[in-house]
Amino acid sequence: MRRLSGTACRGLQELHGPLLVIEGISGAAYGEMVQVRDPHGELRYGRVLEVRPQAAVIEVFEGTAGLGLQDTTVQFLGTTFELGVSPEMIGRVFDGLGRPNDGLPAPPAVVWRDINGRAINPLARDYPREFIQTGISAIDGMNSLIRGQKLPIFSGAGLPHNELAAQLIRFANLPGESQRFAIVFGAMGIKHDEAALFREAFAISGLQKVAMFLNLADEPSIARIITPRVALTAAEYLAFDLGMHVLVVLTDFTAYGEAVREIATSKGEIPSRKGYPGYLYSDLASIYERAGRIEGLSGSITLVPILTMPNDDITHPIPDLTGYITEGQIVLDRNLFRKGIRPPINVLPSLSRLMKDGIGAGSTRDDHAHLANQLYAAYARAGQVERLAAIVGEEELSVVDKRYLAFGERFEREFVAQGPDEDRSITATLDLGWRMLTELPKEELTRVTEEEIKEHLP
Repeated sequence: MRRLSGTACRGLQELHGPLLVIEGISGAAYGEMVQVRDPHGELRYGRVLEVRPQAAVIEVFEGTAGLGLQDTTVQFLGTTFELGVSPEMIGRVFDGLGRPNDGLPAPPAVVWRDINGRAINPLARDYPREFIQTGISAIDGMNSLIRGQKLPIFSGAGLPHNELAAQLIRFANLPGESQRFAIVFGAMGIKHDEAALFREAFAISGLQKVAMFLNLADEPSIARIITPRVALTAAEYLAFDLGMHVLVVLTDFTAYGEAVREIATSKGEIPSRKGYPGYLYSDLASIYERAGRIEGLSGSITLVPILTMPNDDITHPIPDLTGYITEGQIVLDRNLFRKGIRPPINVLPSLSRLMKDGIGAGSTRDDHAHLANQLYAAYARAGQVERLAAIVGEEELSVVDKRYLAFGERFEREFVAQGPDEDRSITATLDLGWRMLTELPKEELTRVTEEEIKEHLP
């Protein structure tokens, strides 16, 4: 954040949670940045959240603890929240407001950008097509991530979504264009041990391709609504100014939604479903829709938002609204987690709506689409057989059903399960998928061609 001159004034009338109300002013603008000087002379930053006649409501990023109504000065800066961006942000760690958090000086800003970004004209959007390799078989083989896509991860409390995010940071790459590939990671409301996990993954990746923005749980929650916008502002500069392909991983949007609800409650807004404000959909869309590709520009932004579903409820407002905006979802399953499968990705409810346009000849392999369909169908049948065996007993199953049951167990144990240090290429993933199909009679393989069977099966 750059410091600008502005008019300092007093007149605080109310402090309420992260908000302060100042009266006797005019000309304040929505989203305008302010400096708040506390009684000890220390500066805090905030922005105008609501404008009233001769008054303004300000959200303070560092919270209002320690402020007093009589001895606090507010200075209006006459600009919105801007982030200084540069190529040197890659390889650095920042806090949730974009300030260096790694003991090094701030990188010199090439240009300053409003963190709210610029809306992408829908007519100027280019259709996502190219494959991004994550190194995780359950994603690459069954729910492929495409350059410019928005593909969220739906998790639950206690599930290892942070470990999955760390794997993405370490292993994701763009085959053939690794020099133009970068990762922007943003965390909202995470614990210190989780931050340490991400820093370790950040260090192992070599420090040369990741820019990290961390908002910790013991920091004021008001900063959580800024973190994803700061991260995406950095990503937009790298993608659309420098022509890079940027993968943005943001976690946890449930913490973000709680911060949005807290602010709405502090303002006295009428709540909607489960206490969230009625504009939650448009608020999430203002973040998610910053991902994509633009015609005439060589760069792209691919977004992987991670959210935890309260009580594993996929109809909760945050996952529900996210599903309307994004192009699919990766779902983590608690039953798989109990079996010791990590990452516990359930491929049946998972979906990548753009997968068909980014795989095949030139991107992955000719047999990719048919193989993914066959694996999906076989695993779905295995689930049906498992439920049947729970009723009638495994000994009452037919020979074919027993082979499907063996396939399902092996598929979870060898294909879905993957060690945190195991990076699988797309070729290794597809070859592994064919090995899974050896558990089934060839006459059951109706989703692949005879030529593919002859080529890949003994």
